[in-house]
Amino acid sequence: MPEPATAPDANVPAGMMEGDLVRRARRGDLTAYDELVKRYQERIYATIYHMTANHEDANDLAQESFIKAFSALKSFKGGSSFYTWLYRIAINKTINFLKQRRNKHHISLDDLDFNAEHDPDLVALISEKTPQRDINLSELQEKLNEALLRLSEPHRTVVVLHDVQGVSHEEIAEIVGCNIGTVRSRLFYARQQLQGFLADYIKA
Repeated sequence: MPEPATAPDANVPAGMMEGDLVRRARRGDLTAYDELVKRYQERIYATIYHMTANHEDANDLAQESFIKAFSALKSFKGGSSFYTWLYRIAINKTINFLKQRRNKHHISLDDLDFNAEHDPDLVALISEKTPQRDINLSELQEKLNEALLRLSEPHRTVVVLHDVQGVSHEEIAEIVGCNIGTVRSRLFYARQQLQGFLADYIKA
């Protein structure tokens, strides 16, 4: 039997527990769902952006992901956290989008702003010992984004989630639907590929 709809409460506390917000949203409380959107929209957008390297696509896909999540709330059983479930929706939608785009691939370098200086694994690729240490950061950011886009969707997904977004191996396994060992092997292989793609910029 469907849960009865409740009138939105304009006074949803900002610190309300995620589970309470989800229960209210399942009953049709749009204000509660709006609070969930506010909590996760930046992380969802950033994840999609680092997979697509396009602001407009990331905005559209993030919005579509939240809309789909709201329409599918009745199917959310609470076996995982809401944000893990939401990430799974966003990742799947983005991967499908990238598959459709593959044959008409276009990258706008004007949109690229990957924050490489905040990612320790990628910062390691340009240590102070290399003669390339004074490389223009904006050029490096472009090359890093180009390298990310050359990875397969599964490998790009784990790099973006773990190295860029800081999601744990366990949470990534839930999001993409594989075991932790697979996550770790994909992450290792993806980093190896990135180093290969960027070899011209990190030669000793």
